[in-house]
Amino acid sequence: MRILVLGAGVVGTTSAWYLSQAGHQVTVVDRQPVAGNETSFANGGQISVSHAEPWANPHVLPRVIKWLGREDAPLLWRWRADPAQLRWGLRFLLECLPGSTQRNIAAIVALALDSRRRLQVLRQELALDYDQQTRGILHIYTDRQEFAQALAAARVMRGFGLDRDTVDVEKCLIIEPALAGARDLLVGGDYTRSDESGDAQKFTRALAERAAAAGVVFRHDTSIEKIANGGCRIAGVVVNDGERAELLTADAYVVALGSYSPQLLRPLGIRIPVYPAKGYSATLTLAPGSVAPFVSVTDDERKLVFSRLGNRLRVAGTAEFNGYNLELNPVRCAALIERTRQLFPDLQTQGEPAYWCGLRPATPSNVPLIGRQRYDNLWLNTGHGTLGWTLACGSAAALTDLIGGRHPDPVFPFLGR
Repeated sequence: MRILVLGAGVVGTTSAWYLSQAGHQVTVVDRQPVAGNETSFANGGQISVSHAEPWANPHVLPRVIKWLGREDAPLLWRWRADPAQLRWGLRFLLECLPGSTQRNIAAIVALALDSRRRLQVLRQELALDYDQQTRGILHIYTDRQEFAQALAAARVMRGFGLDRDTVDVEKCLIIEPALAGARDLLVGGDYTRSDESGDAQKFTRALAERAAAAGVVFRHDTSIEKIANGGCRIAGVVVNDGERAELLTADAYVVALGSYSPQLLRPLGIRIPVYPAKGYSATLTLAPGSVAPFVSVTDDERKLVFSRLGNRLRVAGTAEFNGYNLELNPVRCAALIERTRQLFPDLQTQGEPAYWCGLRPATPSNVPLIGRQRYDNLWLNTGHGTLGWTLACGSAAALTDLIGGRHPDPVFPFLGR
């Protein structure tokens, strides 16, 4: 079939790759000049099946109350006159029920395990290089109560086949010696040896190059104005390259526009529970010989991750619910560096940090939306939240199966089935 993919982030690009490899004729449209230039640009850099516990869980509400009024809070909710934000917040509260959390963890882990395996195969087959580290991910805890709660989550994930092992402080320091300066802060951790890290932007651009060489057409610097309704099917997509508007037609259409997916779908009468959760990052250039982590580290208390990317350290995380606002908040930026200095006091850097923020497409459950939606030829691959890169390859492969009339392997609540 002729398939039009809307969006060239990591999810859209992997979708294009797998669809092309299945024999389809694929065109990708994106407003940016290159692939991976928005939410995939400077994210946390983790392939983190171990991060499958959703934000919506029974333990989050006391934390949110504790964080109220703090500009540097890991989760910052800015009330807006926005019905979509209110609807999302109410659904988030429902997803905090224990039964919902258990169901969502199962779905995310199943897809994430499949996705990580596919990424590893893809990396080997295409000889991709994106500053990857295959040393696992270490979750660290500085609060005993949160560590105790994490033990239960780790047991649940092990039950679904993930090797997330609880470790004491001494084992944390053996796994990542760069944490030695923060020994007195730590109370324990858990370690997932099979998880990975790397530069999502480099991965996306490298895969886009391979996809283009394999025949995928990328229409960059092209805005998507609207999806044209043709009754029970989509008639086409109106795009504009800055010189003229045109109607692009295909046999099938894939919406992989992250946080901007709801805006494009709303005129069709389709409302999806995706809301932007602004995440922040700081990229530090390391001085020669600097004591810096090689194992990717997740700081559970502050909701931050630390990933080594060659001679750089990426510090990223938190969630700010502030609509489509993309302004950098200096307080939140400073909090990234302050926590980095607390955990890695011997870190030495060169130059100034490069700050960035991006809009993660969050669903209340953290479970992405993958599958057919209302129209016969309209497909979604969006809503991946903080796990976009982790779930990208599995989501793209599953979508390719669905479009081809096959049932994907992961046990997952795919749309339209």
